[in-house]
Amino acid sequence: MRNTSILFCILLVLISCKINNSNEILVTNNESLQKALKNTVAGDIIVLKNGVWTDVEIKFTGEGTKENPISLKAETAGKVFIEGVSSLEMSGNYLNVSGLFFRNGHSPKKNVIAFRTSEKQVANHSKVTNCVILDFNNLERDQDNLWVQLYGKHNEFSNCYLAGKTNGGPTLRVDLKGNQSIRNYHKIINNHFGPRPRKGGARGETIQLGSSFTSMSPSNTLIANNLFEECNGEVEIISSKTNFNIIKNNVFYKSEGSVVTRHGNYVSIDGNYFIGDGKNENYGGIRIINTGHWVTNNLFYKIKGKNFRSPIAIMNGIPKSPLNRYNQVTDVVVAYNTFVDSDSPFQFGVGQNLAQKDVLPKSEIRSARALRTEVVNNVIYNSKGDENPIIEHDKADGVTFNSNIIDNNGVDFKEKDWLISKDLTLTDICSDISVPVSGFSDVAPYNGFDFENITEDLLGNSRGKSNQIGALATSQNIKLNVLDKSKYGADWYSNVFEAKEPKTISVGINDNLQAKIDEAENGDIIDLGFGLFEINKPLVIKKSITITSSGDGKAHIIYNGEKETPLFSLQPYGKLKIEKVILKGNNTNYLFATLKKNMSNHFGLKVNYCEISNFNYVLRVYKQAFSEEIIFKGSSITNCENGLELSEETNDRGDYNTEYLTIDGCIFTNVKQNVIDYYRGGYDESTIGGNLLVTNSTFTNSGASEKNKRLFNHNGIHNVNINNNIFKNNKVKFVSILWGAKNNIESNNTLINSGILKTEENLKQTLMY
Repeated sequence: MRNTSILFCILLVLISCKINNSNEILVTNNESLQKALKNTVAGDIIVLKNGVWTDVEIKFTGEGTKENPISLKAETAGKVFIEGVSSLEMSGNYLNVSGLFFRNGHSPKKNVIAFRTSEKQVANHSKVTNCVILDFNNLERDQDNLWVQLYGKHNEFSNCYLAGKTNGGPTLRVDLKGNQSIRNYHKIINNHFGPRPRKGGARGETIQLGSSFTSMSPSNTLIANNLFEECNGEVEIISSKTNFNIIKNNVFYKSEGSVVTRHGNYVSIDGNYFIGDGKNENYGGIRIINTGHWVTNNLFYKIKGKNFRSPIAIMNGIPKSPLNRYNQVTDVVVAYNTFVDSDSPFQFGVGQNLAQKDVLPKSEIRSARALRTEVVNNVIYNSKGDENPIIEHDKADGVTFNSNIIDNNGVDFKEKDWLISKDLTLTDICSDISVPVSGFSDVAPYNGFDFENITEDLLGNSRGKSNQIGALATSQNIKLNVLDKSKYGADWYSNVFEAKEPKTISVGINDNLQAKIDEAENGDIIDLGFGLFEINKPLVIKKSITITSSGDGKAHIIYNGEKETPLFSLQPYGKLKIEKVILKGNNTNYLFATLKKNMSNHFGLKVNYCEISNFNYVLRVYKQAFSEEIIFKGSSITNCENGLELSEETNDRGDYNTEYLTIDGCIFTNVKQNVIDYYRGGYDESTIGGNLLVTNSTFTNSGASEKNKRLFNHNGIHNVNINNNIFKNNKVKFVSILWGAKNNIESNNTLINSGILKTEENLKQTLMY
């Protein structure tokens, strides 16, 4: 018995050893971790040994104190890799987690990190800091989850880097279900929210504060000093759905969306930077719904977003709106903001949809205009004049305008009663950022009710002694570096990598082409020369590569693979560019296809100057697969049963298979059906995508097997442009039925014995909710 006890004690020492006789407990495997977690006391520090931890579900509970929290940390920050099917849950008081790197896996639960372990057991006064979650996606795009979900009160998520979420669900959400999570005063600070790729539908927010059904609850959450870089998941980057939140001093850089007061009231959006590139019309600003918000001291720089993504979009509401729709804007203040080269900064009545009253229920008609709203003390500078600095989608008759100025570079505009013209000059305040900071001292700031509470400007300078309009109250020696990525996120991780020169890998006719593809690294070029290749099984693409022919001729690939298998299997991370290649099938197989399931990350496809023939499908994209961009340019497609099939997202939740589908300078001949089949279903404003461009192309003797007698099917796609094409001898009734209300247009097309191009202003859609 005595020997057994000794062995047991030795085992405990080996498994969980105190470090330097302190409260640090080093754990080396999952078993020792679980034992350590069961016996925590205030002041303990559980240290995970450096290395890969696979399939580990961490349930971190305990009762620390303010002076002696319980900590769970990496032995070396960034050297503990959480992989496989893994997650972290925590509940109790004063718990701290730091230094973990989640990668190469996914969570078995609804969260990767959750500030609770059960419905009633939540974390309070707890912190997750200096961690990274990268590409930790569920296997299917429709398997929604959250990477971080905050419950409880007074918790902090700070100095973390999160990037690459492709499946549905916000990256981070504050949940208010239960009294234990209301008035939470959480802090989301100093994080770097890195690129979130386009999702192809709704449910892709970066941060969501509450939900429609907790929108009457106070949250008091602070989102401050974060960098949002290329957060493109959907039209809402931050979706505030609760009350009394503060969104302050954040940088939104090249992000295709907006900060949105979607539900809930009394949000403060103060001192933020919205930075675009002056070109991309998807980079947005702030969209306002509901009551009592204050939008102050923000800088909008080269923001070109339109309508829902405009710099300031003030929406129409639905009279007597239910909780999950759009409430009327009332009692909002938009003051002391500066706009530089940002198109139509103020847009009112956004979302007004009276024209759709015949295809929507009455409960969906947004006719309630903004009331008791003040737009004052703002500065607009346009190096190229804007004929419409203010757009009224519906009348702005409930809005007060005062002390707003504009330098419109001499271009006339109609809103002269609302904007005062001035000649201004720009001052450099940051690398590549210049703003007007003087030249309007003779315009007295409007002083409205409670304006004495706007005590600071964009930089935190006092407005008390020398106040002026615009985001900056001073013109003295302003030198910023808001895009210095080292100021945000985990101190051990950077998403800045040196560009690698691609190498060219030559392939001979006797070489194994798949082996050469496997040998290549991201960005490399596979050169087929002028060879003839006979391939009998799919070539797997799961990296970014180019396949091309050198010289003036074209390589030739004949695919003899089995029925319904693809020559190129486009798998997660597989982004293929193929050019100057002749591609021929056996009439039963496919040219390009995604996996039927487990497309956990995006694919991509560009086909340039290829000759394609004798395939059953040229492209088949299965449900839950997504590509940000698919391009066919200068290519011919001949004698194929099916063309481009992207129509399996039939859940009518606003999802679709690619953001941009482009056909440019191509020739389609004898493609029997699904020439272009591209579908997005469901009516909802959060989905404003699907983009189809068909230009400079010729379609002949195609569509003969289409049951609905349409050459192109693009139901529900919001942006369609069909121009400068020739349609000849296509046995269809319609080339296309366009949706006029959703930016579907056609021009300069020639139709010969090919039916008609028809535009319907409003198409009926299935409601998503």
